[in-house]
Amino acid sequence: MAEAGQLADNMVTIIDYGAGNLRSVVNALSRLGCRSEVTSDPARVAAARTLLLPGVGAAGDTVASLNRLRLTGPLWEHIRTGKPFLGICIGLQILLTGTEEGGWTDCLNVFPGKVKRFPAGDKVPHMGWNQVRQVLPHPVFKGIPDGTNFYFVHSYYAEPQDRSLVAGETEYGVHFCSVLAQGNVVATQFHPEKSGEVGLRFYANFLDFARATA
Repeated sequence: MAEAGQLADNMVTIIDYGAGNLRSVVNALSRLGCRSEVTSDPARVAAARTLLLPGVGAAGDTVASLNRLRLTGPLWEHIRTGKPFLGICIGLQILLTGTEEGGWTDCLNVFPGKVKRFPAGDKVPHMGWNQVRQVLPHPVFKGIPDGTNFYFVHSYYAEPQDRSLVAGETEYGVHFCSVLAQGNVVATQFHPEKSGEVGLRFYANFLDFARATA
């Protein structure tokens, strides 16, 4: 895990679109000695070195809020230009083409794929601790054993069209993508800020990755 002084040099800009578990995320980063800013200002998002998009609720509502606040363009440009990005929960789902929630709603289409509701038979939402199987090696898994439990709260799951994007997988009635990774982008279905010490390790690993990527 990086030293606190190193992490403090890598400030994270947290996108505030009117919903999301922002305080817990800020507190988790603060525990690592990492500076962060919470903003809904498109200019601040455009200037960010590292972006973090946490989210709760519905993917369609999140996209609508990002559009209303004029944040979609800066977010897209940030990803396109190769700057580090971390999406959490809804922050993962909106990266795909669209979601079945509410019939069908277009998302950001950064990566082809759809967001689907869990099949009948299991309790929905999927809430609580569950294992993440590490499908592909990635720096965000450094020091985290394969099969480690993280904390989930969601009723829909991401299904990328390209399976090579799936770095971590979890089983809940179906096997679903719990960690998506490609290039400068990392996104998780679980909540690191609700996952105790292992969640802090994940955040620290991402910050190391972001510093190296930037």
